[in-house]
Parts: sequence; structure tokens; C-alpha cells
Amino acid sequence: MATKKSSTSNKKTTSKKPVVKEEVTLKEENILLNKDEDIKEEKPKSIKKHPIVNLFCILLLIVSIVSFGLIIINNNSSMINLINSLLLTIFVICFVVVSITYKRNNKNMIFIGCLILISYFVLGIVNTNNNSISSVPNFSGKSITEVMKWASKNNISINQEYEYSDMIDEYNVISQEVVKKNNKITDLNVAVSEGANPSKEIIVPSMIGWDDERVLKFIKDNYLSNVLVEFVQSEMAKDTVINQSASGNLKRDDELSLTFSYGEELDETLVSLIDFKNMSKFEVEFYMKKHQLNYKFEEEFDSKIKRGYAVKQSVNAGDKATVNGEEIVITISKGPEIKVPELKDMNMTEITEWAIKNKVKLNFSDSYDDSVKLNGIISTSVNKGDIIEQGSIVKVILSKGSLKMPKFDSLNEFYEWANKYNIKYSEEHEFSDSVKAGEVISYSYKTGSIIKNGDIIIVKISDGAKKSVPKVIGLTKNNAINKLEDAGLKYSVVYKNSTETKDKVIAQSINAGSVVSTNTTVVISVSNGKAPSSSQQQQVDPTPTPTPTPTPTPTPEPEPQCNQCSLSGIRGVVSANINDGYNAVASALRSHIQSQCPGATIVITGDEASGKPPGTIVSGNPESKSYTTCSTISITLAK
Repeated sequence: MATKKSSTSNKKTTSKKPVVKEEVTLKEENILLNKDEDIKEEKPKSIKKHPIVNLFCILLLIVSIVSFGLIIINNNSSMINLINSLLLTIFVICFVVVSITYKRNNKNMIFIGCLILISYFVLGIVNTNNNSISSVPNFSGKSITEVMKWASKNNISINQEYEYSDMIDEYNVISQEVVKKNNKITDLNVAVSEGANPSKEIIVPSMIGWDDERVLKFIKDNYLSNVLVEFVQSEMAKDTVINQSASGNLKRDDELSLTFSYGEELDETLVSLIDFKNMSKFEVEFYMKKHQLNYKFEEEFDSKIKRGYAVKQSVNAGDKATVNGEEIVITISKGPEIKVPELKDMNMTEITEWAIKNKVKLNFSDSYDDSVKLNGIISTSVNKGDIIEQGSIVKVILSKGSLKMPKFDSLNEFYEWANKYNIKYSEEHEFSDSVKAGEVISYSYKTGSIIKNGDIIIVKISDGAKKSVPKVIGLTKNNAINKLEDAGLKYSVVYKNSTETKDKVIAQSINAGSVVSTNTTVVISVSNGKAPSSSQQQQVDPTPTPTPTPTPTPTPEPEPQCNQCSLSGIRGVVSANINDGYNAVASALRSHIQSQCPGATIVITGDEASGKPPGTIVSGNPESKSYTTCSTISITLAK
């Protein structure tokens, strides 16, 4: 029995051990399950996409590349600017790549950075387009050809003026002036050298006693151009100056006479001639007079000998010539014969190079033309095949391309623009309650519109508000003035003798009921009473001796009242009548001025020496001044 119990207890013990293992296993399984659930719960959240930020990053990349491209294209960009732009573009590329691949939900700072950088590049691009030329190179002392090449690349108009200069070689730039409009470079004015100034004042010393070599050197070094020489018999040393017409401050082209001595008598009757080739005309003449030889000059074209220098002679060098004998002909070069090519086929740089090569002076001007491309040649003063000389002036009109209607701040600004470029226009006047008299209501072309060749711009000008002239005849002067002022009109008063009561209005210059513009001047005639009688009946006293009749003292007329007046539309009147000549313009101006300043004295004179088209205003700009109805208004017109 005991044995059974022990076995039973052993079995119980044995059966309990697996239960513990199962519990441990179950716990482990639960732990693993919990861990799996934790792992499932700890899955990473999805990263938020930022399409707008990425779009701005790509836009930034595009803008930076465009900005870098403009820097490369711009010929005036320095190497430092180019390197800076390259480094900035590389930085932007790195910034964009990092920004797009950067995995973070909040990209606000990246977005703000993109906006700032885009703004920076856009402002740079706008500045480059508006004023791609931040500075103009200094062309002083350089050839005008370099200026033309630079201007052509940068679409800048060149205005040339030729000036004399002792320091700057011919056809090189003396000075320059930049012209800007709205902070943008539009033109470059350059002064081009045409050599030494023949009219420059210099100090000429007394050359009495100087030998001929010293005199010739002084004349050459100082560019004297009007020296007359004579040789006479004298006890003074041979070939020295014995008389001088002037000294001190003289202009280079002032006449200077020098008398040289050839000694007590000529020591030769035959002269062995030298070779005059390549000697200046003055040097040849000096030699001929020094040796008392007869001569004359002829001219011809020569491509090898400089203009003004000897080409050939009728008596060869080394041959004998008789003193005061046969006439020797010296041929002077006119320079090469210049045959004009088809200049219209050239661009501005090419025509300048042609002019410099042939020592021809160019006078550039510009004009709008929709049939000729920008900077193309519209016309020249010489034609293909013409033969011209060195030093000739060739006028060239360059195209400014199609004419676009600009914006004008005033009517005078429009007049200046239209007259400068020979733009045709006509004026129309109409009443306006909103636009002041004399100001522009509208133009027939909107700002920016293309104006074709020959088109006429119609300018509508305000005559001010419409006013009706009241009837003032029969009123007293004060009542008439008040009534005109209440109607928005100006007035001018003149006095006349009349049978009407003194101080009563007897006439008005504009009929009652007439429609006029505001501030129109109405002249009113006011009665000054009856005119005093020219004689009075003689009084007879008791004696038969007649008493002389006293001379009546006339009642002085009151001084006319002077009222302020202003003028407008003067240039419009000139433009409308200029095709009919001086008389038509003068007549129209008189009528126009009288209507605005009645009573004023108008003096119009003609100037026949101005060189301007007849009827053009030479001097006097009435619109820039204020007047009264008692003023004298003077204008000078080209005749």
C-alpha cells in the first residue's frame, strides 16, 4: 500500500511540471504578441508631400539659369560679375536639390528662402533689361570705329560732332556725353577730332632775324595756314626775316606776311630744281619765291600722295630753271579719288570704317521709318558712284525703326518731339469741362501704338468749359465787368467818346449769346461822354474890340485798363500753316494772339539768314511768358 501511495505522489509531482512549462510558454507567447502589436503601432508616419514648395524650387532654378545667361550675353559684364553669377547659380542648384529631397513635413523655411531668392533674381533680370549698360566705356582718344561697334551691339544711338583738337588725332574721340531717359542710356554724344583748329589763337613772336629753316619749323609746328612770304633785295643776311606784318596774339588762319632778304643781289640766274614730290604746297611756294621762279599750281586726284602735297612738276628735279623765266607747273594732290559705294547696304560700323579709311566726315542723324530696320540707313547725301574728295561731309540718316507713340506730359513736349522727327500732326479744338484750356484731351494714337510713315497724329486740345457770352451793352462798366466775371470770362476795357451817358457800355467785341471757351477775353467799349467842341462862341464885351477865344482844355481819356492774358497753341498754329510759307504763318499768328490778348501790340519780323524753313519760329516763345492786353508781343519767323 505504501508503495502505491509513493507512486501516486510521484505521478502527481510529475504531472505538475508540464503545467508550469505551459504557463511560461504562454507568457512568452503573450509577450511576443504584445511586442508585435507595439511594433505594428510604431510604424513610421507617411511624409507629407509639398508640390507647391517643389514647384517654387524648380522656378527658382529656372530663374537663376536665365539670370546667368543674361550675364553671359551682356557684353559689358565684368569677369567678377560673371564669376559671382556662376557661383550663385551653383549654390541655387545645390539648394534646390537638397530642398526637394529633404524629407520633413514642415518646409516653410525652404518656401520662404525660395521666394527671397526668386525676388532677387527677378529684380536682377529687370535691371539688366531696363539698363543693360550700367556704364559706358571711356572712348577718349580712341577711334570712332570702336564707338560705332560698341553702340551697334548695345543698340545705342550715336550723335557725332566734329571739333578741332591739337592733342587728339583726326577721327579719334575727344570727349563723350551720356544721354539718359528714365534712368536708361539712350544716346551717346561724342566729339570727334578733325585735327588742329585753324582758328585757334596762339602767340606769334617777332621773327625778325630768323633764318628760313627756323621760320618754316615754327609755321609747321604751330599749324599756321595763311602765311604770305616775299623775298626782296636787302643788305640784311640772306634768307632771314627783315619784316613781319604782325606778332603777338594771332589766330592760326590770320594773315601773316613775312619778308625775307635774298641779299644785295641774286647770285644765280639758273636754278637747279629739287624734287618737290611730297612737299606741302606752302613749302613749294616758299622755295619758288626764294629763288625768284615763276610757277602755278594745278590739282588732281592721287591715291598715294597726301592731300595738299605735291605730286609732280613740269620741270624735272635736277633740271635748270631760269630765274623769272618759264612758268613751272606744280601739281598738288587732292587725295585719292573717292568713289561712293552703295552706302545703304552698309551698317553703321561699316560706313564709319569706310569714312575713316577715306578721310570723309560723317554727319549722323536719325528718323523713324517702318520700312527700314533699326539702325539701318534711310538715306545719304551722296549716291552710289558719286566722286568726292577727302574732307567731304556725308550726311547719313539712320532708322530708329517703327515709330511708337510715346507718353507726353505736356503739349509742348509733344510739339518738340513731333518737330524733331518731322512727325505730321493736326490739331482739333473742342470744349471740355474736365480738361483745362490749352491742354490735351486725347491723341489719335494710344501710347505704344505703331505710327506708320506718313500717318498724321490728330491732337484734340481743350478750349476749356463752354461759356455763353452775356449781353452787357447798356450796362454800366462795373455791372458789365461783374456780369462777365460771373460768366467765367475775362474782359478788357477801352474808352470812346459817345452821345451815350458816360461810363455806359456802348459795344462788346463778341456778340451776346456766342459760345466761347472759359477765360475768353471780351473787349467792352465804355462811353467817355460827348467829345468837347472844337470852338466856342466868342463873348462880346461893351467895347468893339473882340476878345480872343480861349483854347478849350480837352478832357483827358482815362488810361486803358491792362488785364492779364496768356497764350497757348502757338506752335500748333505754326505747324498748321507752315506749308503755306512765312506770310500765312504770320497772319495766322496775329489773329490767334489777338483773340487771346486783345489790345496787345503784335510785332512779327522775318529772318532771312536763319536757314530754317519759312514760317518756323526763330526766336520768341510767347507761351513761356505772361502778358497783359497792353503788352508788346514779339516773334521772329524764318523768312
